[in-house]
Amino acid sequence: MSELRWYGWGNAAKTFSLEHRPGAWDFLRAALDLSGDESFLPCDFNSIRLRAPRLSDEQLRALRNLTAPSAVKIDAMTRVMHAYGKSYRDLIRLRRGDIPNPPDAVVFPSNEVEVAQIISFCAQNDVTLIPFGGGSSVVGGVEPRDERLTISLDLARLNRVVSVDEISQTATIEAGILGPDLERELNARGLTLGHLPQSFEFSTLGGWIATRGAGLTSTGYGKIEAMTQSVRVVTPHGVIETKNVPATAAGSSILQMIVGSEGTLGVITQATMRVRALPKTKKYQALLFKSFADGVAAIRAMVQSDIVPTTVRLSDEAETKSFFAMREESQGWKAFTERIGLQFLNSMGYSFENGALLILGVEGDSASRIMSAAQAVCKSQSAFSIGEGIAQSWMRDRYETPYLREVLLDRGVLTDTLETATTWDNLDRLHKAFLQAIADATASTESKSLVMTHVSHCYRDGASLYVTFLARMAQKKEIEQWETIKRAATDCIMTNGGTLSHHHGVGYEHAAWMQRENGKVGMDALKALKSALDPKNVMNPGKWLEAEHSMVGLAMEYQERFWNIP
Repeated sequence: MSELRWYGWGNAAKTFSLEHRPGAWDFLRAALDLSGDESFLPCDFNSIRLRAPRLSDEQLRALRNLTAPSAVKIDAMTRVMHAYGKSYRDLIRLRRGDIPNPPDAVVFPSNEVEVAQIISFCAQNDVTLIPFGGGSSVVGGVEPRDERLTISLDLARLNRVVSVDEISQTATIEAGILGPDLERELNARGLTLGHLPQSFEFSTLGGWIATRGAGLTSTGYGKIEAMTQSVRVVTPHGVIETKNVPATAAGSSILQMIVGSEGTLGVITQATMRVRALPKTKKYQALLFKSFADGVAAIRAMVQSDIVPTTVRLSDEAETKSFFAMREESQGWKAFTERIGLQFLNSMGYSFENGALLILGVEGDSASRIMSAAQAVCKSQSAFSIGEGIAQSWMRDRYETPYLREVLLDRGVLTDTLETATTWDNLDRLHKAFLQAIADATASTESKSLVMTHVSHCYRDGASLYVTFLARMAQKKEIEQWETIKRAATDCIMTNGGTLSHHHGVGYEHAAWMQRENGKVGMDALKALKSALDPKNVMNPGKWLEAEHSMVGLAMEYQERFWNIP
């Protein structure tokens, strides 16, 4: 892998170029009232004053004896790369060089035995342990939240496809494997897992399972828990191994407690996953609706009629307008035909200025039939088919767009995402409510917002809403501004019938909202499980269950002192 960007997303040599998107900055300046002089560049890495590792020489020798000398790293770059995830707050602190509590060491075990020995070492030495996959968490999932000595356990060396059962269509895979490596090995056997989150290039199988993540608009393939047949987890209390069987009626399943546990119960070392044949046919189509509400009605009609495309991505009016304004510039004949096409759409009452764009994708032998049926439903809601080009463009750029955040941060633009899910009857109300909540909260920080939403996953009873919001940064109050907006949006979601997270997980930022969602009795049960498996609170403390480190307290504090910071 190329050298990774220490202060942000992905490969350091890669960026999201706006060179061929001439309308992008004009659109953003108008939408956000930017002067063009804003900037927020990362500090020089060599200027960071990192706390020295606190492990004793004896402890370091013991760790190296459990693995290998080269598998225990205490250099500054490795520790910084494991100090935070990729949330907005994380990136702001990295760019400032503000890293007060880095892990004291990063350990790279090569097998499950070493994982168990390292967990035992931590329990004996009062050291906390944070499992680390790709570090792509956007909810504070990997940041050390404990003042005790801390080890980050990077599973990058547990990266093999152990075995494949082509008859049962399952594969046993080590948890540290990255998405591209996993798909490459399965594809070579004519198989796929089909789990493609936007973090796909820089996230791991274990991370997907631990955060209960959903693939990028993979409605047809389902969420990761449906793909997970069994897991092996090393806990401070011992190894948990669930059975490799299709289903069981043998009481409650510990498997579903491990999925979504975010490293708080133990370390997932491998999993047996349900895979499927690599599809030979893939079809994509873009359609334009006159409104977001029309598109939502079409999607609901599709899934409730058992017409389930692999990919369904419906942008609301604001996101559709932004997508079109920031598109690549067309030249020559293509530009001419695009202009004629837009004039024709306008004459029919369709517009990218106030319409809703739907991307449909269908895979497999029945692709043509399903696509035809899906388009028929969409057209019954007055959708207009605009061909494959836009859909193919979106597919091509889907792993590139995270790099745009770095470009926007450089230019002083706050940009972040949040997501939720709700039932169909509540979706419109929730959508409108949090758009207003984000706009109002941003205005309270004396900035103007751009809020864009899309439906990324749909089910018979409801759908997800994935929100991207932008604003001009409040200088020297960047985190406080973000906290104000994030708290207002999340509070709005919880009070208007949404779930706190659809696939981003909980981390420490959503811990208090998780308590509201599960209730006291439910949380007491989860805490009892944590206590049974991890009595010394070694595993990723301060996450998931512990509200004292959650975003609510921090946000209330920031809200009170927002304009009183020197």
